[in-house]
Amino acid sequence: MLSIYLGEMDQAIYYPPVYFDNQYEDEWITDKLSMEMIKDVDKSEVIGPHLIESPVLGPISVKEISGGVKTLILMAFDQSGKIFNASACGDNCAKWILKIGEEKDLTINLRHIMDFGNEKFEIKILNTGEIVHDMGQFVEIAGRYV
Repeated sequence: MLSIYLGEMDQAIYYPPVYFDNQYEDEWITDKLSMEMIKDVDKSEVIGPHLIESPVLGPISVKEISGGVKTLILMAFDQSGKIFNASACGDNCAKWILKIGEEKDLTINLRHIMDFGNEKFEIKILNTGEIVHDMGQFVEIAGRYV
């Protein structure tokens, strides 16, 4: 289940891309999920664990993918137990956060109101203990904290 702490959270990794650059493992990049997220969010192709083909930048290293994708990959694969600030992600990452949260218990920090779309979902708001199922419920609670 996806759990979200809204607002400032001291123990959260505030800027996940820097953490990613120093912690990622090659096998994370070539995993099917990462390849799908990189294609969807960055519109880029994974050629190998050290090479990404970007339609805008040409051949780039893994360290040059977007901060949003780096944060998603950390959410999916990092086993340290760290909580990542998902406000480093744009709304184009929201569906992936929901997907990762469906596949494993995931706790994130949000410092803005992310648009999780019009579909039903299940998110636990750690600030209140409530479980929300749509954007209306999410915005109502999130507006108090961010």
